[in-house]
Amino acid sequence: MTHALLLIALLPLLGFLVNGVFATQLGGNRVGKTFVTVVACGMPLLSFALTIVSFLQLRSGGYAPIVESAYRWAFIDGRSFDIAFYFDRLSAIMTLVVTGVGSAIHVYSTGYMKDDKSYGRFFSYLNLFLFFMLLLVLGRSMLVLFVGWEGVGLASYLLIGFWFDDLANARAGKKAFITNRIGDAGFLLGMFVLYQAFGTLDMDVINAAFNSATLPLVSASLVGMLLFIGATGKSAQIPLFVWLPDAMAGPTPVSALIHAATMVTAGVYLVARMSGVYTHAPEASHVIAVIGLATAFFAATIALVQTDIKKVLAYSTISQLGFMFLALGVGAYGAAIFHVVTHAFFKACLFLGAGSVIHAMSGEQDVRKMGGLARKIPLTFGTFAVATAAIAGIPPLAGFFSKDEILWYAFASSRGGSPWLWSVAAFTALLTAFYMFRLLWLTFLGTSRVDHDVAHHIHESPSSMTGVLVVLAVLSAVGGVLALSHFLEPQLALPFVSEELHHLETPLVIVSVALALLGLAGAAYVFGGPPSRAESLRVRFGGVHRLFTAKYYVDELYDRVFAKPLLWISEHVFLRFGDRTVLDGALNGLASLGQQAAGALSRVQSGSLHRYALFVMVGIVSALLWSWAHA
Repeated sequence: MTHALLLIALLPLLGFLVNGVFATQLGGNRVGKTFVTVVACGMPLLSFALTIVSFLQLRSGGYAPIVESAYRWAFIDGRSFDIAFYFDRLSAIMTLVVTGVGSAIHVYSTGYMKDDKSYGRFFSYLNLFLFFMLLLVLGRSMLVLFVGWEGVGLASYLLIGFWFDDLANARAGKKAFITNRIGDAGFLLGMFVLYQAFGTLDMDVINAAFNSATLPLVSASLVGMLLFIGATGKSAQIPLFVWLPDAMAGPTPVSALIHAATMVTAGVYLVARMSGVYTHAPEASHVIAVIGLATAFFAATIALVQTDIKKVLAYSTISQLGFMFLALGVGAYGAAIFHVVTHAFFKACLFLGAGSVIHAMSGEQDVRKMGGLARKIPLTFGTFAVATAAIAGIPPLAGFFSKDEILWYAFASSRGGSPWLWSVAAFTALLTAFYMFRLLWLTFLGTSRVDHDVAHHIHESPSSMTGVLVVLAVLSAVGGVLALSHFLEPQLALPFVSEELHHLETPLVIVSVALALLGLAGAAYVFGGPPSRAESLRVRFGGVHRLFTAKYYVDELYDRVFAKPLLWISEHVFLRFGDRTVLDGALNGLASLGQQAAGALSRVQSGSLHRYALFVMVGIVSALLWSWAHA
């Protein structure tokens, strides 16, 4: 289909423009929520349908990439910069996830946000977010990708701070925006180095150059590290992960969209897309693996003690992204993308399930005030339980296949796999099972701790919400059969594994399943018994519990080391000294000098003709004397 890829991206932009004009500007909500809903949900659904058609076209063409140029953006120094789209196996998978899961979240939002006074504005922003994410995954050039990259940063700022009447929400949006800009500086530097070396930013051309017989005269590790700095911002890895937990300030569908299917996976997609660079950058790849593993473990420990239902899922997202970067670091790019897809299914289901719980609980998010909800909202509980088992790696659910493949390559990959990587990752998987089943138990099982006034209003969510939960739960259950890492293997070859290690694959799978079941059993034992059992553990390990609850004091450290010194420099150096003393002082000094000079010269204008004649004579005599002296 001609211009199908362009339409896939532009349809959500059209939805943003239509609702942005008619639902938030000209008529406000007077155009009706039905109009807003049809436009906002219809555009992503049309994009999803076109993506399916484009995928079928890709398959019928033997998976030869589809390249589609929209127009020439600029022509500088004999080089053309085009708005062009690139559709291959990798971008096809990502586009299907973005439009498919994104559309489901749009439909869910119609029920969740139905009473919000800014219904039209919310859906305008949601459509805008999807447009920029589609630019990111469809762009052929790194320049087009970067426009989408920055665009989702803008849209996330608008959505995280959507309820900006609360100052905390506005600050959370600002924190996300600024933190991502720090990472983007590294991304930009990587782009500059690549353009200097190749004279183009087309990613397929750059990958082909690195995969050719003659390596380009540029450091792959340098480029890889610079691009990874950008990825640590978007995908919330150490040290730039601090924005993601605060992003929970936005409406719950926003959390699902950012965490499950779009923005946070952008860094994973970037590294996988530039795999040609990273295959020749073992040092950068090793750093990625270590940072990913450290992030996975670090976030999992924090999730153990969180009491806000959305914060548990937020740190879970950071941890799961760490698993993806671990896979990327050992060269298992296909396994990382496989986990991106399964994670999109079960994490979207979990976040939207949390939204259903919050909806039923009249806005309450503290799991200490829940319990026993399974009997009152059984459909939400059933779908949440399936997604919980999937993320924990219980077979045969989707998360088991993708997580286990990452663990296997962390152990056996010839490109950096090792027993210690596997050991830490496997223990982190155990923690994942424990904190997720803890969340399930505290929310839905056991005795009710719900306030009496809230208990009377608990009810199941409308079908627009529960229907989406059922679809996502089914995908969380069966998504593992996709085996996407093998589908991607012609493009993203899986790393070599020595024949001597293959006999360990089955035992490691058994250990992995045992750890997941151990996490389930541990959560059931600690939180399924009397409350004193969990409390005694908290008291016994009080120091560790305080450390996890304080999130390792990272925010406080950043505030003391970076934020406060920069604020002091801004106020005392740039504002007081630079602006007020130097700039204002210079301008005010010149003005004062002018005033004083004018005052002195004004005395000359006395109105006395005799004085004027005297000045003329003095001037003439002085000129004659000067001429005579220099003759």
